This record gives sequence, C-alpha cells and structure tokens, in this order.
Amino acid sequence: MEEKSVKARIVSAAWKMFYDKGYDRTTVDDIIELSGTSKGSFYYYFSTKDELLSTLSTVFDDYYEELNAQMDQEMNSYDKLLYLNYKLHAMIEEKINIDLLASLYSTQLVAKGQRNLLDQNRLYYRLIARIVEEGQKKREIRNDKSIGEIVKYYALCERALVSEWCLNKGNYSLKEYSKEYMPIMMEHFAVDQN
Repeated sequence: MEEKSVKARIVSAAWKMFYDKGYDRTTVDDIIELSGTSKGSFYYYFSTKDELLSTLSTVFDDYYEELNAQMDQEMNSYDKLLYLNYKLHAMIEEKINIDLLASLYSTQLVAKGQRNLLDQNRLYYRLIARIVEEGQKKREIRNDKSIGEIVKYYALCERALVSEWCLNKGNYSLKEYSKEYMPIMMEHFAVDQN
C-alpha cells in the first residue's frame, strides 16, 4: 500500500509541475522535491521524466475515484454522467497544460503499442459502465443500446470535446463548453422522466 502512495505522489507532483512550469522546464529534482520522495523512489518507478507522460490516464482515474466518492449517489444516472464529464473537464482546464495535453492526444493517435487512454480496464470505463447499467435498471437511461455501446459513445463525446478545445488552443472554457454540449450529445440516451 505504501508503495502505491509513493508512486501516486510522484505522478501527482509531476503533473502539477508540468502545469506550473511546463514540461520542458520541470526537472526530476523538482518532482522529487514536491512529492517529498527520493531519487531512488523516482527511479524505482520511472526510468525517465518522459515515462510520466503515459500516466495521464492514471491522473484521470484517480480523479474519477474522488468524484465517485463525492457524488450524490441518489442523483439520476444520466445526471451522474454529465456531472463526471463537467468535473473532469473543469480539472483538465485548471490543472493540465493544454499544449502537453494536445501533444499527448496526438501521440495516442500514432502510438504503436498500448493506448493508455483507451484501456477498457481503466477505472474510468468501469465506472461509466456501472452508471449506465444502473441507469438502465432504473429506466433513467435507454436500454435499446448495450452498455458497451453507450460507454463507447460517451467516451467518444468526451474526447471530441477535449480535442476540439485543444485544436482551438483553449480560447474558451472547456468546462462551460462541455456543460452546454455534452447534454446535447448524450440526450438520445436519456429516458424522459416526465
């Protein structure tokens, strides 16, 4: 358990430094100092600073775990999906450097190996699937599409909003744009509660 917390502290510190100082100006020593760890701990988990770039999905999943714990469990399942989307996009806008995010998204397009953001075993996909399944059982989300199809569409909409924001160099608020457009993109799956 302690080992995971050391790694998590390194990852969290790294992404804070990347946002505050920029990726190129952040040093391994900066990350070690902010995380309160040691060089030995850093190099136990990561060979280079570059390896930290593949941890963005971990940062997102850790945040989803926090959001899930904070979320009103009595909320309508469809509203839970919109809540998670808004909160994640607010975090991205406030804490992830847009140039680094755009670069990471582009590397995922050409990556030959594993694409961490698309890993179906991530907490993200499991959480969204659980909410969709719950929503279908409660008749809050349509059940004429499979859970997998709805999760895939939801993820596609989230990525589309982030990609568009990156293409526009962040010249508008991602969270407010998502608040306006994610409901429109997802409304097909909501069951009218009237």
